[in-house]
Amino acid sequence: MSNIETKRHSLAHLMAAAVKEMWPQAKLAIGPAIDNGFYYDIDFNDVSINESQLKEIEKKMAHLAKQNLEFTRTEKNIDEALAWAKAENDPYKEEIISDLKEKGETTVSFYTVGKFTDLCRGPHVENTKEIKPNSFKLDKLAGAYWRGDEKNKMLTRIYGLAFDTKEELDEYLKMMAEAEKRDHRKLGKELDLFMNHELAPGMPFFLPKGMILLQELLKFIRAHSYGAGYREVRTPQILNAELWKISGHWEHYQEDMFCMHHVEDDVDLGVKPMNCPAHMLIFKRDLHSYKELPLRLAETTTLYRNEKSGTLHGLTRVRSLSQDDSHIFARPDQILDEISNLLDKIKMIYQVFGLQIDEIHLSTRPEHFLGEKAVWDEAEANLKQALEEAKLEYHINEGDGAFYGPKIDVKVKDAIGRQWQLATIQLDFQLPLRFELKYTAADGSAKTPVVIHRALLGSMERFLGVIIEHYAGAFPLWLSPVQVKLISVAETHIPVCRKLADELKAAGIRVEIDENNETVGNKIRKAVNEKVPYMLVIGDKEAEAANLAVRDRGAQETREISRENFIQELADKIKNYA
Repeated sequence: MSNIETKRHSLAHLMAAAVKEMWPQAKLAIGPAIDNGFYYDIDFNDVSINESQLKEIEKKMAHLAKQNLEFTRTEKNIDEALAWAKAENDPYKEEIISDLKEKGETTVSFYTVGKFTDLCRGPHVENTKEIKPNSFKLDKLAGAYWRGDEKNKMLTRIYGLAFDTKEELDEYLKMMAEAEKRDHRKLGKELDLFMNHELAPGMPFFLPKGMILLQELLKFIRAHSYGAGYREVRTPQILNAELWKISGHWEHYQEDMFCMHHVEDDVDLGVKPMNCPAHMLIFKRDLHSYKELPLRLAETTTLYRNEKSGTLHGLTRVRSLSQDDSHIFARPDQILDEISNLLDKIKMIYQVFGLQIDEIHLSTRPEHFLGEKAVWDEAEANLKQALEEAKLEYHINEGDGAFYGPKIDVKVKDAIGRQWQLATIQLDFQLPLRFELKYTAADGSAKTPVVIHRALLGSMERFLGVIIEHYAGAFPLWLSPVQVKLISVAETHIPVCRKLADELKAAGIRVEIDENNETVGNKIRKAVNEKVPYMLVIGDKEAEAANLAVRDRGAQETREISRENFIQELADKIKNYA
């Protein structure tokens, strides 16, 4: 555990101490360190607390920290620990200790700070004087089921933020305030991009302007994420459970699927959460020579995943999604070249969007996996070699691979420094074996191909949510749903606006005319709020002028430019993804 993680863990412990002083009847569940802070799940025994009381808890924590209290570690044998939990009348700690006993643990550790003792593995800081004043802040309240199970009691989760210094905390709070302004749910409504509805939770409705964004991304994907050599296919949304049993999803992923039973045919069916099993059937349909490989199949149809209601969030956590998804059926000797090409594509794609690659994780064999360990070791070695040859630094993420193979996950930073996990490349030796896929090798023998699963933008919905916030709704010209807004000063100027709009549309430029009977000032304010890249106000002077008076997004003044040059300028920017 890093130094800052240790401080965050210690602050969770300190918060629990403060809560127990203020609400002695409270029962404590768990309190780990997390990214940027910590939390503790607490049962307040039917006493409700609100966010205004977080300040009081924070003050109590600061008071305890100033006393230079030591964290001291002690151990109890498992039965003594159970007796302690019962004496404390704390069912959550008792359950944790009982589970540890069942797993064969014989001793457990406790940490004491001041008058407060808690079951804890540690580590903690040695003394509360290591926690600098004003370097932490209690952030928010949330509900959390005990052990994440909806059948269990709902507890109160108190989140805290913690950094090494006050300056780092202030910087983070500033970033979060900016993130609130950029919230894609808020901007999606203001810019008329998408909507959500209670009758389709987690399944966004794309409105006309949002659909333009989605279609432009699809064009980009076909040109660059897929590119030459890919064959686009479309496969069914609902498939027989036998397919999902062969792939292993019925055993390992069924809880995350929407499943049904067809009464007439008396069969179980699964709505597809991913395309890979269907692509296996397409490959299996024909005989393939080694010369045909790699065979690259691509698909962007909608997938459905049964995400828990409490996790749904705008576009970034949904139940219906599409991906720039493809599967590369390759010979073993082609793996390195294919993955190297994908890593180059990832660099190029994120450069276009101004997203900075921040971290690359190599996720290895999970606890529950398909296939043989030796095959997994070979797959992991291939991914490591590709990353090293690409001179990309990476972290090993032990045990976080998919159940059918290891993977590379790429995390990026957006305009305000937040990290997002987007691209993924997965190397799969298992599904080809389970589906009995074969190709004819150069020596005439039958060989099993390797499959590379890859999504470079990832979920289209999630990616849109990320870039809405990244750009704060001010999209680059090529992505903007409306690229040019024409504003008529009076009704007599509408014909001139329409003629110019026709010229721009003929050049492939998306243009709107504001013909409403409103003041010019109101129309300009609307166009500014809509974050349109270019605005042209057309009155008597502009209607008669040889040149256009163009106002660029963010500018206060207009600039003069000929129609031909303006159209060419826009065409060049669109072509270059500017």
